[in-house]
Amino acid sequence: MTLISLWYGQNHGLLPIAASSDAGDVDELFNFMMTIATGLFLLVEGVLVYSLIKFRRKKDDTTDGPPIEGNVPLEIVWTAIPTVIVFILSIYSFEIYNRMGGLDPMAAGDPGPQMAHHGHHSSQLVALDPNQQNIALGLGISPDSDQGINPLEVKVNGIQYAWIFTYPESGVISGEIHVPINRPVALNMTAGDVIHAFWLPEFRIKQDVIPGRETKLVFTPNKIGEYPVVCAELCGAYHGGMKTKLFVQSEADYQQWIQDNTFAMNDNSSESVAMNPEPDSDAKFLAPYAEDIGVDSDILAQLKP
Repeated sequence: MTLISLWYGQNHGLLPIAASSDAGDVDELFNFMMTIATGLFLLVEGVLVYSLIKFRRKKDDTTDGPPIEGNVPLEIVWTAIPTVIVFILSIYSFEIYNRMGGLDPMAAGDPGPQMAHHGHHSSQLVALDPNQQNIALGLGISPDSDQGINPLEVKVNGIQYAWIFTYPESGVISGEIHVPINRPVALNMTAGDVIHAFWLPEFRIKQDVIPGRETKLVFTPNKIGEYPVVCAELCGAYHGGMKTKLFVQSEADYQQWIQDNTFAMNDNSSESVAMNPEPDSDAKFLAPYAEDIGVDSDILAQLKP
């Protein structure tokens, strides 16, 4: 039973591909939980099957079973075992969560950087936002803790029913997100209407996106590919359709994508300025790109001027 549990716990095949540096830690925790769950399942079901056979009613036996009302030692044992298991899982899961940048109360009093170091990773769930002077929520590693690589900052706006990504470095606006491989990505997220949740299953991360508050999500992609971005918070009638794609590319392909989109936006912006010198609202500015980024007119109309 132990060998079967150990084998299945590592070979269940239930998780999607792991595409981020933190995914391995989450998978280790899940595999550990599956090992324990498989062992408990085999033990409980084994006892039930054994009891059904061993203590089944014999032919022509009309008597009742022995009048056993309780067994205190047995009850103590089957209460203590789950308690110990839950305690172990709690400590292990908290360590994984903290290793990913979970909870560090000391960060709340730091008016400087929003992420405090914790070994290779840092904790960022509770941090003081020096600009807005309120609590910023998020999860991730310290931008300067990953071998000195500056993170790629991307602003994320969640609205019914689409994601809009803005790249401050280049000014590119897109309905899908492109990132280079092996470079930390820092998402600064907010919602324009209701609560959404930014979920990357292959990256094993998920973060609520809240109106009026900026939440953060930092991750490092380590596998080139195309991955779904899903809203994991019921946000309205078309919640199920609030999906887009995240593309992890080589540095060269990413720079080419930025260049292509920058040129396209600059060309269109020049025409817009020539026709109308007044600054456009976000909705008007995005209108020419709506079809390319997968955003329809109803979504654009929800953007505030």
